[in-house]
Parts: sequence; C-alpha cells; structure tokens
Amino acid sequence: MSTTDSTDPAKLLQPRSTAVANTEFGNHTNLHQGDQNIGQSNVHVTYNYGTWVSQNASFDYDGDQSSGACWTVPFGRNKDFIGRELVLNRLLEIIPPDADKDDCQQIAIEGLGGIGKTQIALEAAFRIRDKYKDCHVFWVPAIDISTFENAYREIGRALKIHGIDDTQADVKQLVKAALSGCNNKWLLIIDNADDVDLFSTNKAALSNLLPFSLMGSILFTTRNDEVSQKLDIRRESIIRLSELGRSEAVEMLQKGLSAHQISDIQSMISLLDFLADLPLAIKQASAYMVKTGIKVTRYLEYCSSSDERLIELLSKDFEDRARYKSTDARNPVATTWLISFNDISRSKPLAAKYLQHMSLLAEKNISKHLLPLDDEMEAYEAIGVLRAYAFISERAEKGSYDIHRLVRLVMQNWLVKEGGLKICSTSVMQRLSIAYPHPDHANKDAWTKILPHALVALKYQEHSSDMEARLRVMYDVSRSILLLGRYKDAEQLWRQTVDLYTTALGIEHPYTLASRSSLAKALYGQGKNEEAKHIHQQTLELRIKVLGAEHPDTLLSRTNLANTLYSQDQYKEAEKMYQQTFELQVQVLGAEHPNTLFSMYNIASVAYRQGRYKEAEQLFQKTLELRVKVLGPEHHDTLFTMNGLAIILYLQGQYKEAEQIFKQTLALQTKVLGIEHPGTIYSIYNLACVSYRQGRYEEAEQLFQQTLELRCKVLGPEHPDTVSSSEKLELSKKEQVLGAEDPELLLSRESLAQCTKEQVFLAEHSNMLLSQAVDSDTVISRENILLGKKEIDFFGLLQNIYSFIYLKLCSTTP
Repeated sequence: MSTTDSTDPAKLLQPRSTAVANTEFGNHTNLHQGDQNIGQSNVHVTYNYGTWVSQNASFDYDGDQSSGACWTVPFGRNKDFIGRELVLNRLLEIIPPDADKDDCQQIAIEGLGGIGKTQIALEAAFRIRDKYKDCHVFWVPAIDISTFENAYREIGRALKIHGIDDTQADVKQLVKAALSGCNNKWLLIIDNADDVDLFSTNKAALSNLLPFSLMGSILFTTRNDEVSQKLDIRRESIIRLSELGRSEAVEMLQKGLSAHQISDIQSMISLLDFLADLPLAIKQASAYMVKTGIKVTRYLEYCSSSDERLIELLSKDFEDRARYKSTDARNPVATTWLISFNDISRSKPLAAKYLQHMSLLAEKNISKHLLPLDDEMEAYEAIGVLRAYAFISERAEKGSYDIHRLVRLVMQNWLVKEGGLKICSTSVMQRLSIAYPHPDHANKDAWTKILPHALVALKYQEHSSDMEARLRVMYDVSRSILLLGRYKDAEQLWRQTVDLYTTALGIEHPYTLASRSSLAKALYGQGKNEEAKHIHQQTLELRIKVLGAEHPDTLLSRTNLANTLYSQDQYKEAEKMYQQTFELQVQVLGAEHPNTLFSMYNIASVAYRQGRYKEAEQLFQKTLELRVKVLGPEHHDTLFTMNGLAIILYLQGQYKEAEQIFKQTLALQTKVLGIEHPGTIYSIYNLACVSYRQGRYEEAEQLFQQTLELRCKVLGPEHPDTVSSSEKLELSKKEQVLGAEDPELLLSRESLAQCTKEQVFLAEHSNMLLSQAVDSDTVISRENILLGKKEIDFFGLLQNIYSFIYLKLCSTTP
C-alpha cells in the first residue's frame, strides 16, 4: 500500500477531511487471509477507486467516540432467546475485531433455513455491544442487491459520510472505503447471504464491496455453504448449526404458553419429534397455539392427522419482531425453504431435480445410485449444492445421504401443487426398477438398503406413467417383505400386486400366476390355510392350462398345494402329492436341482409327522448332504434341513446331538435370516425345549421368554401360535383347580393335542413355501396319552406359564 498522504485511507475518516480524487488503495480482497499474502516478497496488488470518487465526494465523520459507537441493527433484542451457549461462546471468541490483530476476520454461521442463524447473530451483536462500548455494529441484509445498498446507505449516514445521499454517489464504494480506513473497531453482520451469484468473483459482486481493516470483523449468516466457499472463509471460521437440543426445544415451545396448554409432556415430546427440533417451526407452532389457545395435544393431532395438514401448519405466517417484513422474507417454514429451492432451480436445475427425487424416497440413507443417472461430475456438483443449503447431509458412509424430514415433506407438497408428481414419480420408479436387485436371501444386504425407499415410492405409484417399472418394483418389494417373514404386510402388498398384474397382463400371464402363488404363501404364513389352499388350487389349474403339467412352475404349484394339505394334517394326501412331484422333478430338473431337493425335504417332513422317525432321519440326512453340496452350508434351505434333522434326533431322545445342531442352526439363521425371521424364532424355541428336557431350566426360561417376545412382535396376537397359547392357558387354569392328573384334564389335554394346529416353520425358495414341524411338545403330549402313560405333559405345562406372559405382552404391545 502506498504511504503518501494522498493515498492513505485513514485520512478519509479524519474530521472535516478535504476532497479526494483518483485514490489508489491496497486491494483488501487479497489480504483477508492475513499472512497468506502479507510478507510475500515482490507482491504488490492495487485497486483503482477513481470510479467512485470522480465526483470529489468528501467525508464528514466524527472520529471522537465520546458520542458512542454506531449501531444500525434493525431489531430489538430477542428477550426469548434460548440456549445455543456453546455456539455463542465460540462465536464471541472469534468475532471481536481484536480477536486477530493480523487480519480482518470473516466468520460464517451456516445452516438450514429456520435453524436460528439470524437469532444467534442478533444475540451476538448485543453481546458485542455490551462488552465493547467503542465498537461499531452494523447490520446488512443481503437478500438482494437493493437491501444490501439500502443498509450500506444507513451505515454511511451513521458514519456521517459526506455525499452518502447524493443521487450520483456510489454508496457501496463510499461505505467500503470508509470502513476500510476506519480507526475504530467495527463488526459488520451480513445476514441472509444466501444467493451465491451476489457473491461471485465478477467486479460488481458484493464480495468486492466488503471492507477490509485490521480493526474490523465481518460475520455472515447463510444457508448456502457455496457462499462461504466463494468468500474463501476458512473452514475453522465456519459455524454450522444443527437443530436445537431437546431441552432447549422444550423451553422454546413452552414460551408464551399457559400451563394447561403444555400439561401433556408426552404430547410435547412427540410434537417436537414432528417438528424435528427446528427453531422456526417450534416458534411458528407456539405462535399458533398462543393465537388460538389450543393445547399442545390438539396441535399434535393436527400435525399427525395427515402430511397435508402438517404442511398447512408449516405454511401459516405469524408475527415475529426479529424477522424481516418484506414479502421475500416471510416467516413460514415452508415459504423459507421454497425460496431457497427456487434459487437452486435457477442456478442448478439438476440439484432441484435431485431434491424432488429424494422427497419420494425414505429420508435416511439415500444412496447416490438411487438418483437419476447423470454425468458423474454434474451429479456431485448437484449434490454439493443440496448439502450447501443443508437440505441434505452426507452420512459417514460416503455416497449416502439423509434429507431433512420437513424439507422432504415440503417438497412432496410442492410436487403436488405444481403438478410435478407424475414426472417425478415416474423417474423414481424407473430408477428403482433398475437399482433393485431380484431379492433372495443371498443378496439380502443389498435389497434391504433399497427396500425402505421403494416402500415410500410405492405410495405414489398411481402417479407413475411407466407401468413396466411400476410392476417390477411392486413385485420385488412384495417378495422382499415375504422373505423377511412379515406375512401380514406381505399379504397386503401381494394383493395389490396381483390386482396390478391382472389388470396389466391378464389373469393367465405367468407373472400374474407367480404373484397369486406368493399371495397364497403370505396367507399360509398367517395360518389362513383354507384361503391359501383355494388360491394354490386355482393357480395349479391355470398353470397346467397355460404352461403344461410338467413345467417347473406347475410342479412348484403342486408342492404349494401339498403344503396346505400338510398344514391341515392331511398327511397321506400331502405325501402322495409330494412323491408325485418329486418323481416328475427328477425327470424334468434332475435329482440335485434345488426344487427337487425341496420335494425330498417335504417327503421327510411328512414321514416324521406320521411317526416314521428312522425313515425321516435318513431322508433329512440325505437332503442335508445334497443341499450342502448344491447350495452351500449357509444357504437358508440348508439351515432348515439342519433344523428338521435336529428335531428328529430330539424326538428319538438324542438330546445332545440335537442340541448341537440346533445351536449351529440358530447361529447361522441369525446371520443369514436375522433374529426376527419366523424360522430363527422357532430355532430359539427348539433350543429352549431341548435345554428344558436336559434339566437346564433357567437357561430354558430365558430362551422361552425371548421366543415369546419375538413371536408377539413379529407374528402378532392373531397368529395361530397365539391362539394355541390361549387354549393352553385355559387348560392351565383347569389344572390349578383339578390337578395335573385328573381324568377330565387328561381328556382335555388329548383333545387339545388333536385339534390344535401344529406350529410350522415357514421358508421361501424359488416361489415355494415349506412347512416344517417344530411344536415338539404337542407331539410328545399325544404320544404319552395314547400310550396310557401318567407322565405329566411338562412341555404343555411350561407352555401354559409362558402363554400367560405371551398374551400379556401381546395385550400391551401397540
């Protein structure tokens, strides 16, 4: 910087200074990083200010601070300001002008619209004023170039800069020069610096109108991290805001409300969950409740009644003295975000497209691969824009993102109102139909990550114009839910799928028939055997007609129908059909084909049910060896075969051998299927039985307890297992009155053993559900009675006790 008097910026602010023309100053924009440029040899950067002093403007600033520091903050102090002390403490460490003697600090507060950036900056301004009596504090809304210039004019008037109200004056350059040469401390707060175009690198950009002085600091608030990047603010000087802590959120919600409005603490907590602890949303809710006098409970009912009602509430304006009154800076949360969205739509259309796309997916863990395919660099830039606005956040697992819950809701509403739902829903369905792998147990990790997003997208499927993509996603999702053992949910999805395929392809199309078969399996899994049998019978007849009697799918239908006969204790009929199917599969598919091995397993199962244990053991052993060879030791079908073999060993009194296999099976099923799969739950039950039989009662009790809790959660109170438990509970009550060996009770126990539906394993492979017996105590009870033994049915008694716990759990589960 020149040291001559005519180019010394400090003289511009001397009292009653003379006119100045064609002045040249050091370019502060290259110095705001302090030591990065200062001290480098042979570096000299200048900037010509002649354009704005050509009218011989002069300055009349009173440098004497006895009259007090200047203050142009347009808001009063927010007496209801809550929390954020850690943020404020950090801010007050770095924004005082003397915090860095070698630089003019630039600090940014970043965060989602409505997160509380302006309120923190406002509180910081008052605290700086209170602590530094001689420090000027200036406030500039950077909503657009007009609000920026008007605020600069107010600063010029406060500093008494001559010519500031001259119609020919360049107000922005005048104020820049004045603050750059000011000998007193100052803090400049530039609020709502969201438009990255206003802070670009061209000569007219606002970034070129920022003063530089070692006596000053500049604090920005912005929704857009790109602005911070354009301004080259150091990462250490950026404070990123998140939602309020729960205690702070509770305190904010309670402000202004009467005691009777907030009497329900649980409703208050639930409401804050809905509002995602977002300050502006909380204040908006509180203002509405103050205005209407309704309780938190009623407001929560409004929010939870529908997404449309919540959007309506988020769109209501409210009075807030600490927010701008212009039409472009209105209060409601929804409006606040839509302004940012419109900015994105203009500057980065692909980012706007991605945000719309994400709004029709689940809010958590959205993989980049679920977004429309575009140039990789363009895609990363678009995602960067959404992250910069805090609409989305990147997870620790790179390439995976979360969308803010309320932002997602606002975008869904925008798509409906603006007529964009059809295009967006079609795009989402098309992308999911490509990204979703054909679900099987082997690739469970892959499809379970996509499943939550597909379930959300299916809510909007009727808006999609791509029927092929819609059919594919519907089928894959329904199959996935069936594989997870969620039979009730699977039933609802498969009914929709069957209707969709029937309408689109006709009732005899192979895909329609496959969907009908899967629907029957979902019914079978819930014990709705008659309806399942009816659908399997119809499907078999149609497959014979369309595909032929020996087609692999037809043979699967024969197996499915035999399964329903098996579940209804029609063992001879089921065995005959299993045997016929097995012989045809050997001819058509080969002896080691997975479907052939299913039939071999079923024949073993039906032999066991008819008491032919040795025969069943040999068949299970042979099936297990072939499945290990063909499918591998961890395949879910191999695991079910291990369980079947263990049950046969158990029934023949080989407890230690059975227990070893049960433990191996349970460990592998937990790994492959998950702890809540019905097959895994039954393995826990089997292990409990064998532990009890060997006298390890405490261990058995824990396993029974775990089984009952999982059954109640997964299968529900209406499942046949629950019904069976209810009947056994009634028997337990009679035992307490009559005694365990009373003749009437023995007859009741025999009747119960004969009429109670036996529990089954349910497994799915290649569109086939297999029934597998596990209710060992029922079998043992029947044997004891038929042999005339007086041995007490200890498994039945034990089940009585746990049935009571089971029913109690079910009755208290939401």
